[in-house]
Formats: sequence, structure tokens, C-alpha cells
Amino acid sequence: MSEGARNAVSTTARYDFDTVIDRRGTWCVQWDGVADRFGVDGLLPFTISDMDFETAPEVLAALRARLDHGVLGYTTWQQDDFLSAVAHWYGTRYGADLDTGRLVYGPSVLSQLSQLLQMWTSEGEGVVVHTPTYDGFRKAVLGLGRELRGVPLGDTEALERELARADAKVLVLCSPHNPTGRVWTEAELREMAELARRHGAAVISDEIHADFVHDGHVHVPYARIADAGDGGVGEGGVGDGGGPAGGRWAVITSASKSFNFPALTGSYGIIGDPADRAEYLRRMETAEGLASPAVLSLTAHIAAYREGAAWLDAVRAYVTGNLAMVAERLDAEFPELAWVPPQAGYLAWIDLRPLGVEEEALQRVLIEREKVAIMPGSVYGAPGFLRLNLGCPRSKAEAGVSALVRGLRTVRA
Repeated sequence: MSEGARNAVSTTARYDFDTVIDRRGTWCVQWDGVADRFGVDGLLPFTISDMDFETAPEVLAALRARLDHGVLGYTTWQQDDFLSAVAHWYGTRYGADLDTGRLVYGPSVLSQLSQLLQMWTSEGEGVVVHTPTYDGFRKAVLGLGRELRGVPLGDTEALERELARADAKVLVLCSPHNPTGRVWTEAELREMAELARRHGAAVISDEIHADFVHDGHVHVPYARIADAGDGGVGEGGVGDGGGPAGGRWAVITSASKSFNFPALTGSYGIIGDPADRAEYLRRMETAEGLASPAVLSLTAHIAAYREGAAWLDAVRAYVTGNLAMVAERLDAEFPELAWVPPQAGYLAWIDLRPLGVEEEALQRVLIEREKVAIMPGSVYGAPGFLRLNLGCPRSKAEAGVSALVRGLRTVRA
């Protein structure tokens, strides 16, 4: 074990991430639904981006206490316990002074994305994304009859060309980026914000992976970038400077990814322009009939943001150990890959093209011989890559990378 992996393990002593929890038979998409995507039951899955860990004990305690109350009637997110918890998280995690008057709520990040796309685009108009692209973005954009416009990650010239097209109305950011785990720098975000403003495109920043940024990298909330560009509060603050004159923008996010409770549903957002906020809320509360959120989601968010920071730091350190272990194995077996862990998240994005393996042949071996399910890069528009979910106990991560190594050896032979 590397020194990095040993250090990561030592920081997690307060919590148990090694114990394997059996998720089979719990209606789990990753485990019980593996045949839906891979055509075979009983595979060891490293697929959809949730973790195999219990959520923070502080969150579980809060949920139990809320259930003990016994009454689960209609509820509201527009109350101080929730709003102040979000503000507390932004203040302690990102050093940002959040204006809670700009917050909105939704059942999921993708639901919020869909509503904003319907507000800011019409059928046939262009929505710009970075490639490779999270498949949820592709489904949302194409499902609404919009045109998906992909630009390679980091290619500023291609990004400007797409945004300059007359029918390009929205830039959808994934910050940090899924599936690559890239963390955008402040300079990169400022450049993208300026390009969007220059060409009249709105920006929607999905920041659901923001809390899982690894040491050495810093997540910059897009709200801070947008405010500074709009002549708002600028450095450190997330005030109320947004508006059409400086460009439409929104942040959409949730605690459910980093604290592993996506099945509770629930997300929230920050929308820069007051008129856009009002229109979003009108759509959600009247047209969509979603005025009352899930009470357990609110409970979980409040507990996570008020009491869960230590657990999050521990699980992130544990995942760092998983990533270090995979880097060691791949470097020993296939040094030509030169694979390095992602800057954020628990998803290992692996470029297998230097090995010259064919994706379909590798998937066949992984499924039929190794009995594992690992997401092929073609799902994200990048054949030749692989996305390996390492949000799991070390023993499962070791089994997954061992199966991958054996599968690669087989296909190359």
C-alpha cells in the first residue's frame, strides 16, 4: 500500500467504510438493476454514481428522529432551518456569503436542468456541453427536442465557435466535471462566463460533485464568478448581482451525491435573476405541482450541512485510498496508460486507448468471464475509455480493478 493510501485509511478511523453492506434486494439500481443495462444478472457492479457506504451517522440519526415524530404531512423548504443550513455549508466549505433569497428547490438536479432548459430555450435550439458528456445531460437535452452541441474538454476555441452560433442558447457546465473528475479553475470559469455573456448564452452549472474535490484542488462556485462579472459582490461573496444584462445563469446542486442519499430525492439551486427565479418557482409550484418537497430530504440536507462535514472528509479520504490503489495496480500492469486519479469524485475515468483494446470485446470479457459491470466510455460519447465507480469498500475496489486487469490481459492476448 502506498503512503497516500495509508494516510487516507488513518484519517477514516472514526468511521467504518470497510464493512460490506449487502444492497441486493433493496431495489438498488446499481445492484438489482444491473441486468437492465448489461443484460446479465449477478454482476459485481461499478456503475451508477452512488456509493456503497451508509450515509453519515448524523444524517441517519436525524432521519430516525424525524420518523419518530410520526407525522409526515406536507412541508415547505422555505424555512430557516433549511435555508440557514445551506448558507452555513457555503460559508464554511467555500468561504462564500450566500444570499438565501436566491435559493430555489426541486426534486432532482436533472429536473431543475429540464425546467431551466424549458425556460431559456425552444425546440431545435442548441445546448452546448463539454465532451465527454454525462449521459443524464444528453437525455435531458435530446428529450426536450433541443440540439446537443458537444465541445472537447478544455478547447476554448471550439467552445466559442459553438456559443457564437445564433441558436446556441445555453452552456451546461458540469463543475466538477463528470465523468472525468476535472475541477475547473477560477480562470477557466471566468473565461467561460465571459464567452457566454459575449454571445448571449445562459449558463447552468451542475455542481453536485463539488463537495468531493480532492486535496490540491479547489471548487469555485459559479455563482461567485457570475456575480463578479455582473458587477456584484465579487470575491468571496454570493450576493444578488445576477441579471439578464450580465447574462442569465443558475447553479443546480444537492447534498445527495456527496452524502449518498439520492433516493431521498431533493435538490436546490441558485438563480441569478429575480424574474427568472419567480418564473422557475411558478413552474415548479403550479405547472409541475411540486410545492411540497420530501420532508426526509430536507431533514437529511440540514443534518448533512450542519453536522456531516467530518464524515464527508473521512469518506473522501477513504476514496482517495481506493484511487491510489487503482493507480498503483494500473501503473504496475500497464504503465503505458500513465493513469492518474481524478481531481474530484469517486469515479475513475480511464483512457484505455494506448492499449489498443476494442470496447465491445472488453465489455464481453468483463461481463461473461469476469462477472463485473463497468461503464464503457461510449455511454459518455468516448469509446476507448472506462468509468469505474470506486465509492465502495476497499475489498470491492480491489476485486474490480483485478477483474479489469485480467480482462485487459485476456483481450490483448
